[in-house]
Formats: sequence, structure tokens, C-alpha cells
Amino acid sequence: MLRIINKYWMVPVLLLFAFTACEPQVTSAPDLASAPQSENVTFEYEPDAENPNVIQFINTSDSFKALWDFGNGTTAEGDTVIGEFPLQGDYTVMLTIFTESGQAMNTQDITIAETNALMLDDPNLNMLTGGADDIDGKTWVIDSTQAGHFGVGPADGNWPEYYSAAPEDKSGTGLYDDKYTFTLDGFSFDMETNGHVFINDTHPDAFANAIPAPGGDLMAPWNAPDNQSFNLSEGENETLTLSVSDPSFIGFYNGSRTYDVIELTENSMILKVIDPVENLAWYHTLIPEGYTHPPEILPYKSEELIDTFDEDGNISWATDQIADFNESYDNPAPVGVNTSVKVAKYTKGEGQFENVYIDLGYELNLNERSIIRLKAYLPSYNDYQTVDPNAQSWAPGNLLQQVEVKLHNVNGETGLGGNSWQTQANIIQPVNQTDTWVDLEFDFSGFSDREDFDRIIIQIGGEGHGMPGIFFIDDFELTAAN
Repeated sequence: MLRIINKYWMVPVLLLFAFTACEPQVTSAPDLASAPQSENVTFEYEPDAENPNVIQFINTSDSFKALWDFGNGTTAEGDTVIGEFPLQGDYTVMLTIFTESGQAMNTQDITIAETNALMLDDPNLNMLTGGADDIDGKTWVIDSTQAGHFGVGPADGNWPEYYSAAPEDKSGTGLYDDKYTFTLDGFSFDMETNGHVFINDTHPDAFANAIPAPGGDLMAPWNAPDNQSFNLSEGENETLTLSVSDPSFIGFYNGSRTYDVIELTENSMILKVIDPVENLAWYHTLIPEGYTHPPEILPYKSEELIDTFDEDGNISWATDQIADFNESYDNPAPVGVNTSVKVAKYTKGEGQFENVYIDLGYELNLNERSIIRLKAYLPSYNDYQTVDPNAQSWAPGNLLQQVEVKLHNVNGETGLGGNSWQTQANIIQPVNQTDTWVDLEFDFSGFSDREDFDRIIIQIGGEGHGMPGIFFIDDFELTAAN
């Protein structure tokens, strides 16, 4: 019996031991059931000794994963990470930690005192300045050898529909020898004028000692100061705005230093600027200094050209230094051989080489079409006698009663640009009658062996002198011989 009693006694003892073993134990380990809070998320940071725009961040929280958002569009992962901040400003850096019980985040604000432009790798800045590797910056100049390098249009437009400059149209104004250097380091800007600047005559008091510029407007001696700067900013829909510090400017001065960037590539920059006085948009096309346009291979062909000036023709007229060319003007004498309602008014100013022209976009096949016809009207009220004392030595010096048509090789693979006059073909027709319309014909069949003409030029009153005059033309056509 004693043996049985002893067995029953052992059962409660074992049960007591079992219940004791299941009770919670007191320990110093963290309570894994509690998720981390914001105050549990801590970190330290320290700027690089050589570059304060580079900062090392260290997670001092207890976690198995750390994610960083530097507040500048970049992120990182790890307990020790590097953040780069090229631009001056205040940034909110956020650290998110992950533990076995959850996640939490906290932020700290940091301040970057100065922009380090050399850290930037923006495509637009690189094209404008040459990038961080170009320590001397990138120099731009007006693209003077190309048609349309300078012009004007309505403020709400996007192209120079009122006036588009011919190649070298503004020679002698100071526009073409100005240089503009943009350097990434420090966003520095340098304007080298080489003597004179070109000024809109709506701002006559902007520069001292301003004088009339060839072809109109003003020019003045001026040197830009040192330590100028620029800013290139991106707006909505990826629009770019370029500004330079006062008193510098780019191109033709018209009272503004803020430019809409219409185009920016490695070798071309087109700027639009609004004149606050006349509310017009002025356009400049610039290229890197020393850049040469690759030759354009033009097709060799012939197309019929016609412009009656009563209706739209198939010709795009351009002007070279001329005071005005109005393509829809009331016929001054709608009688005789020309009863048209509208004609073109050709106003010669004081320039010595004024003309209008047609860029064909192809090399003209004179074997197919070689005859140019037009009507001309020379008013008697022009002064055809006075000699310009400043005329070229080879020129008669007075306003001539004549119409001259020239063919030039300007563009294309063999184009001579501003020197195309050296190989021109030209025909002059004298007009002995005034105050009446006359029919004129220019037969270029004798030049049919030439296959490089791509521009047709009309010049009235002669060249090499500055005597003004008003003339009218109508019914222009390029056609085959009858």
C-alpha cells in the first residue's frame, strides 16, 4: 500500500513543475510585439570635407533595413549611404526603417549653402555650356551666314513672320562679332562685344553715343562688365527659359534679358525675346563659335515660278537690307499693260546693296526654264540725278533707272554664301520711261551650262550707293522660252 500512496503524491508535484515552467519569463530583450515609432528612427549626417554638397548619412536606429529619400528626387538603401545635392536649397531627408515588428519613418531638414554646378549632368546645361569637362565654357555667336538667323514677328507667334534676315543682312551693325560664353562652373556668363552692340531704335537712350546702324536701328560702343551670370530654367511642358544678368544681353538689344529657348542642340540655339516697348518677338539663331554648317546637297531641277501679287503665288520672297518690300500694294497706275489691283512695292533705303530674292531650295536647270519676266513701274518723283558722295568708287553713285536680275550660287555643296556675287550671272534692263508700266524680259539661256544657281535676286535702282527710291513690280514669272 505504501508504494501506491507514493505514486499518487508524485503527480501533483509534477503538475506544479509543469505549470511553473509555462509562466512568462522576465527578460531584457525588446518587446517584438511593439511596432517602431517615429521617435525610434534616428540618423546622423556629415558633409564631405572637400565637397559640402556631398553628404554621408548614417542610420543609428535598430533595424534590419533602411530606405532613404533625399528630397531631391534620388533615393538609396543601406545603413550608411551618400547623398549628392548639386543645387543650393533646403531639402527634407526621410529615413524609413524596417524591424521584425513593423516600420517607421522620420525626417530631418538639411541646407545646401551653394550650388556646385560641376556636379550637374543636365543635357540642356551640357549643350549650352559644354558641360563639366569644358572648364572654359562654350562660346556662341549669331549664325550670320544662314537665312533667317535674325528676325521679328508678333509677340504671340513662334516664327519671324514680319521679317527674316538674309545671310549677312546686318553686317556692320556690331551684331556678328559679339560672342557669348556660358560656363557651367558658377553659371558664369561673358559677353564680348568687340566694339559695338546693335540696338533697337525703340530704346534710343539705353546706350551712350548711339548712332544709326547700316540698314536701320542703332549701334553704340559698349563693353560688357565682368562677373556676369546666367540661369537656364525648365517650365511646364519642358519649356526652357534663359536669362542673363543685367546689364548683359544676347544679340539685338531690345530692353529684355529673358529669352524663350525655341531650340537648343549641340550646334544650334534659337532664342525668342519680347520687346516690352513695341510688344514684338525678336528671334536670334546662334551656333558655337567656329562651327561650320555641313554642305547641303541640292537637287538639280526646274519649276515654274509665278507671283501676280493679286493672289498667292508659289514664291517665298526674302529681303536683303531693303527698307521695305510690300507684296500687296495698291497699283499706283492701273492702266496700260498692267491693270492689276495689287502689285509689289519695292522701297530702296540708304543701303548700298539692297535687294529682294528667292531661295529656290534646288539648283536651277536653265535648260528647262531660263526666261524671267516681270512688269516694272519707276515713278518720276524719285531723284535720279543726285550722286551719293559716299558711293563706291566703281558705282555711278546716283539712283539708276534700271532693273537687274541676278542668279547666285549661295547654298548647296558648292555654295559660296556671302561671296556668291563673285560667280553671279546678271542681266540689266534699262527703264527709260517713268510713270508707266513696262514689260521686261531677262533671258538666261546663255548660262545654261551652269548647274549651281539656287537664288534669284531682283535689284532696282543700282547698287554701290545709298540713294533711296520707290519702285513697283508685278507679274513675276520664271518660264521656258516660247
